[in-house]
Amino acid sequence: MTTHRPVPASLDNPLYYLENMDILVAWVTDHHSDLLTAQERDRLAAYAALNTGPRALLTRMVMRTGDLFRADKLRYPELPVPAADAFKVLVQDGWLDNAPELSLDDLFRLFTLAELRPVFGPWLQQQGHLKSLGKAQMRERLAETLSAPRPLRGWLADLGDEQAPAVVQLQDMALFDRIRLMFFGNLRQSWTDFVLVELGVQQFEPVALTPESRAFHQREDVDRYLQMHQCRERLDAGEPAAKVWQDVPAPLDNPWLASRRDRLLLELGRQAERQGDKKLALQVWSASQHREARLKQLRLLERMKQFEEAWAIACHWQTRELSDAEAQGLSRLLKRLAAKVGQPRPTPAPVPDIQTVTVTLTKPDTGSVEWAALQHLATEEAPVFYVENTLINALFGLLCWPVIFKAMPGAFFHPFHIGPADLLREDFVSRRQPDFDRCFALLERGGYRQQILETFEHKQGIANPFVVWPVLSAELLGLAMDCIPAAHLDALFRRLLHNLKEHRSGFPDLIRFIPEAGATEVRYEMIEVKGPGDRLQDHQIRWLHFFARQGIPANVCYVRWQDREAIA
Repeated sequence: MTTHRPVPASLDNPLYYLENMDILVAWVTDHHSDLLTAQERDRLAAYAALNTGPRALLTRMVMRTGDLFRADKLRYPELPVPAADAFKVLVQDGWLDNAPELSLDDLFRLFTLAELRPVFGPWLQQQGHLKSLGKAQMRERLAETLSAPRPLRGWLADLGDEQAPAVVQLQDMALFDRIRLMFFGNLRQSWTDFVLVELGVQQFEPVALTPESRAFHQREDVDRYLQMHQCRERLDAGEPAAKVWQDVPAPLDNPWLASRRDRLLLELGRQAERQGDKKLALQVWSASQHREARLKQLRLLERMKQFEEAWAIACHWQTRELSDAEAQGLSRLLKRLAAKVGQPRPTPAPVPDIQTVTVTLTKPDTGSVEWAALQHLATEEAPVFYVENTLINALFGLLCWPVIFKAMPGAFFHPFHIGPADLLREDFVSRRQPDFDRCFALLERGGYRQQILETFEHKQGIANPFVVWPVLSAELLGLAMDCIPAAHLDALFRRLLHNLKEHRSGFPDLIRFIPEAGATEVRYEMIEVKGPGDRLQDHQIRWLHFFARQGIPANVCYVRWQDREAIA
């Protein structure tokens, strides 16, 4: 395996997409050769050996949706050879089939009504139908008798060769989908997410990718992923959940694939419930470890009036560490279930007060309510910054940079990741717990400041899912670490890690620093700004309750606009 780091193409090159595709194919061939069959390796070698023109045309076709194309619709002026010449090479080398069998649906998808009417209009008239039928009606009438697939000439026999354009079919889409999966680590991302992006605009953190850090350790891992992807596509197409359930892989040893299976079961349960198969929905949600599955299972048991079973599961689940949203949903459900099973209602945890202040300001002609509040609150002795979700996330991202970019199975698949692919997975933290513990120890010992500032200096501009570089400055970071106690940062970071999906947002809009305050005085304050008619959202309320419980200074500033007529 080579350690060469590929350099992305520049958009100044009209064939930049081909350069990027070449990078992708070479990367998979180099890093996942053992997961490919000899035939697949030979095919990718044949791709790399194609001349530029045919290889560029093939890349364009792979990037498009589907595998059937009209040759006359594929116009790419940047090709260094005529498209017809490139087509001949691709047909000759087996990349394209120039006489594929077309279903009626294929035909109607590829050709317009104006092109189809001269072919089928006379036949429709003979059958007693109007020649002027719309496309959908025409297809419906033809489907009654002309459903068998056939080559294009079989459909358009009455047209001359010059009138009937060629239709070609890609022959290796399964291979290209397989290497797309091995490169991205998912099939959600399309070719255009890499091939048509000017990757040189971003800087990426170098990650030491080794065979041990791969998510796919054996070919069967790729096969299982593709199997689960097909199950999800079948669900999306409306196939009965019970039929799809038969083809879901058994529980997997690969933790990364197991989490994908958990998400598949979450969706399969949703579909089963929609289709009225409540028993199956309960079964698959019970088998899923996805954080949303348990609450869905309990709510369905409640609707089915299986209160005792729901109560037992809920009480057991309550003993586990839950996210705020889970705890809130479980608390509401337990209150409802208690009366059904003859148990006392759980005593709700005390809710701390949220500090508020109201200010009346002159409404500015331009700018947001947050900027108006900032200008009102800021003084030379107590500067105010508009940071919203950026500051605390950035401090965390800078402190824990080495952990975020640690090469682990299922985290990084190629050199162009903004952050780890498993960032929002349930086991993101547990798999890195010792590494996070070492970072948090710096907060206790006092070495965190140096680590954050050195990372800020040395990693400037490199993509990080927690760091928005344009809003950061050495002054802001310095003030933050001067004024926010390490114990508060520790509490904030730990809650952030408890549920990254939920907790990366909801932070107050503004932060005010009071650097000259005494050591025992409050030296900062976070401020959520709400204009007239605006209200706090649930995730903001949860953060504010957390601040109150932890003794972190925060309040909500309600802004009222002063009546201009009263001023006059």
